[in-house]
Amino acid sequence: MGEDLIQATQESNVNIPQMADTLFERAGNASWIVVFKALVTTHHLMVHGNERFIQFLASRNTLFNLSNFLDKTGSHGYDMSTFIRRYSRYLNEKAFAYRQMAFDFGRVKKGADGVMRTMTTDKLLKAMPTLQSQIDALLEFDVHPNDLVNGVINAAFLLMFKDLIKLYA
Repeated sequence: MGEDLIQATQESNVNIPQMADTLFERAGNASWIVVFKALVTTHHLMVHGNERFIQFLASRNTLFNLSNFLDKTGSHGYDMSTFIRRYSRYLNEKAFAYRQMAFDFGRVKKGADGVMRTMTTDKLLKAMPTLQSQIDALLEFDVHPNDLVNGVINAAFLLMFKDLIKLYA
């Protein structure tokens, strides 16, 4: 993934909404390859980019409206469309969780004095269903080892796997 894009999110003069809108535009493409790359890039920036990027995504009413995505260009397009729909749902949930909690579960301090352990009971009760929805969407991706030969799916899976590890660390 381009370190240039990550670095760009750190620059104060970079237009984060325009960067995100470009990715949303790419996600509107009919080709599963273009859409998957846009989703992986978005995910990468959500995890490794400046927090302003995920803050902007969380401020939007909708992110990826891909629940009916279907690439009809061939049998491989049909197969990959399922992953597009699942992955976009996960990214939507990740942004929604940020909106609900005002932080990314994967970025917060862990351990004995971590955020989740020091939350008030009320905030923790609010956090649990939000976290559960994000984990459910992550697990719904349901990739199998033979699917990981595809480089784009592998990249998405690795990002999601690292998210899961961070959620439980």
